[in-house]
Amino acid sequence: ILEHGGTPVLMSHFGRPKGQVNPEFSLSVVVDAVAKAFGRPAELLETDWTDVSSAKAELDADDGNTIYILENTRFHPGEEKNDPELAARMASLADIYLNDAFSAAHRAHASTEAVAKLLPSGAGRAMELELSALEAGLGKPKKPVIALVGGAKVSTKLDLLENLIHKVEALVIGGGMANTFLHAQGINVGNSLCEKDLADTARRIYDKAAEANCAIILPIDGVVAWHFEANAPNRTYGVEAMDPTGMILDVGDHSIERIKGAIDEAHTLIWNGPLGAFELDPFGRGTIEVAQYAAKRTLDGKLTSVAGGGDTVAALAKANVVNDFTYVSTAGGAFLEWMEGKPLPGVEAIKG
Repeated sequence: ILEHGGTPVLMSHFGRPKGQVNPEFSLSVVVDAVAKAFGRPAELLETDWTDVSSAKAELDADDGNTIYILENTRFHPGEEKNDPELAARMASLADIYLNDAFSAAHRAHASTEAVAKLLPSGAGRAMELELSALEAGLGKPKKPVIALVGGAKVSTKLDLLENLIHKVEALVIGGGMANTFLHAQGINVGNSLCEKDLADTARRIYDKAAEANCAIILPIDGVVAWHFEANAPNRTYGVEAMDPTGMILDVGDHSIERIKGAIDEAHTLIWNGPLGAFELDPFGRGTIEVAQYAAKRTLDGKLTSVAGGGDTVAALAKANVVNDFTYVSTAGGAFLEWMEGKPLPGVEAIKG
């Protein structure tokens, strides 16, 4: 926009002010950073989202050298309600609309969905890069595709698992989620995190995966500790011989090698969620070794690797491989909903 002589007017939300003006959540905190990033003046417009006439007057008087930042869109209750009147006020401040916030694209809010329908609209560079990477991951991927899904609970990722078994050739399940699947197969997981009430659901997913010719890969051994704390005494057991008084906090060596073997057979990897309690040493070893192996395959040109979600990014950072994957999305909910196969309102709105 700057290169073409235009005036950028930036719009974003920050925190959860619940539709009220709250100085604690003012976007004034980003003004200096924006000015420094672009080497030109940046100014926060004191935006009253109930009446934008003063902001409009200031924009009309612009000298063409300033980057403007509008105040927190969530200072108005209509933002999260996708209020068309608020969207119209937003649209009155610009000639075109570009959405560069994939991480908010799963929200049908005034600033992400309604306003896009009122102006010529499109994707910003970061959004464009994200969508291209996701298309390479599940849209039109190079097969075989392997998905690695970890994290604590099956209940938060049911839609994800149901979608993936029809899109990938192999599905690796790790973390606390794997314990639920192991329990569903009659394996005693001791005091491990496990949603035992979802055993029938796990068996149903297993059966559907078999019908879809999707292999489900579960841990065959696990690192067991008796206290959930860093550097707790631990021992590795095969899953058929777990200590019923312990808890599984990581995948074992044989599981790591099995996952590496599955990655060897894949051309595309989609990753969401750690394989164990990676935040506690030494129980991040499985996640870190697999991440480093996937990164090496990627750097060798043998794998397209796409990862996303808050815990996943933190785990890859701990493994020091964030820059070695093909693409790492910092989006949480939006990345998860994309993996679930759900349309994202913020993306759909700019397609037209």
